[in-house]
Amino acid sequence: MRCDGNLSPAGPPRIFLAGGSAVVTREMSKAPMTGWGQVLHLFLAPEVEVVNCARAGASTRTFSDRGRLDWILANIRPGDYLLASFGINDGKPEEWLRTEAYGDFPVYLRRFIDGARERNAHPVLVSPHERDTHDVHGNLPQSITEYVMAQAGVAAECSVPYIDLYGQSRGWWAELGPEGVRPFFVHLGPNEHPNYPEGFHDPGHLVPAGAIACARFVAYSLVAEQIIPAHWARDLDRRHFPPDAVTWLDDATHEALTRARTLGKG
Repeated sequence: MRCDGNLSPAGPPRIFLAGGSAVVTREMSKAPMTGWGQVLHLFLAPEVEVVNCARAGASTRTFSDRGRLDWILANIRPGDYLLASFGINDGKPEEWLRTEAYGDFPVYLRRFIDGARERNAHPVLVSPHERDTHDVHGNLPQSITEYVMAQAGVAAECSVPYIDLYGQSRGWWAELGPEGVRPFFVHLGPNEHPNYPEGFHDPGHLVPAGAIACARFVAYSLVAEQIIPAHWARDLDRRHFPPDAVTWLDDATHEALTRARTLGKG
């Protein structure tokens, strides 16, 4: 079950998601952009709540400093899970956003880990998916290697489960090639989608096919690594979902949740 409203005061453990636009539940005006957290519930039993607190454009620094992590820690219960997936925005040049892969990035990641553990919840680190970085020669250059390696190092040092979505997705995209990977990312021609009448190409953000592939791998890894009980998962081998399986929040609800799920100003 995807939880986009009020939290249940008691019940089965919940899965909280922290991250940036790769994870976030998108609003209708951004469709067909889709975060993998938006569709993770497709692979979980109906009684499992997914509380997607990801914020488009967030790095570990802004997510923590602007009160979004505080909101999660104020609401998380013993037995809940906190999946944190960062790295892409941490590598951007803006000083207010950026962290250094082997400097303050691990420091911020430990805030998520320590905060969850102090509340008897279960932290999990998930590396971000690779982007469609194919060059004109069909090669797939690595884009955020330092942050992926740093995150894996923190997971090992802190004995935290680690899901290598970066490595898995990079293998997929390389195998598919430049043309084969296009249906997984935002590559829209003119008049192909009403939200982008002039067309739009964004090799960093997923559409439903890409988000479902990434969410499937995250759910599969949660079970395979014995992070969650196997009976919490479903449809891991399902290849096709109907078009209406993926939904977007109306813009007003999206804005209200974005404002509500923080104890700070961002």
